[in-house]
This record gives sequence, C-alpha cells and structure tokens, in this order.
Amino acid sequence: MMYDGHWFGGGFMWIFWILLILAIIWVVKAVTSGTTSANQQKSALEILRERYARGELDHEEFERRKKDLL
Repeated sequence: MMYDGHWFGGGFMWIFWILLILAIIWVVKAVTSGTTSANQQKSALEILRERYARGELDHEEFERRKKDLL
C-alpha cells in the first residue's frame, strides 16, 4: 500500500469539520431548548389570567376557577 499524505490528512480534515459543525448544532439546540422549556412552564393561575385577558372567560368564570386554584 502506498501512503498518500494528502488523502490521509484530507480525510481527517473532513471528519474534523463535520464534527465541528455537529458540535455547533448541538450547542445551539441545547441553548435554545433550555430557554423555551423555562418559558413553557407557567402556573395554572398565569394560564387562567391569560385566558381571562384574551376574553375566553367571563369575570364570573374567572373568579370561580381562581377560587378553585387557591
């Protein structure tokens, strides 16, 4: 077998760049998923207030459900 320095070095260079790109993608996903999961965890009272603010519940329904939660 003949040793070809360019192929050997070039092959490892491809692997290096592929691993680097995968690592960057992994870091970006880890950072963005951490912020979205924190925003998605709302309390039941916060959700109830949002629904009342959007007009999905009238005042009586809001107060009844709020009393049930507290």
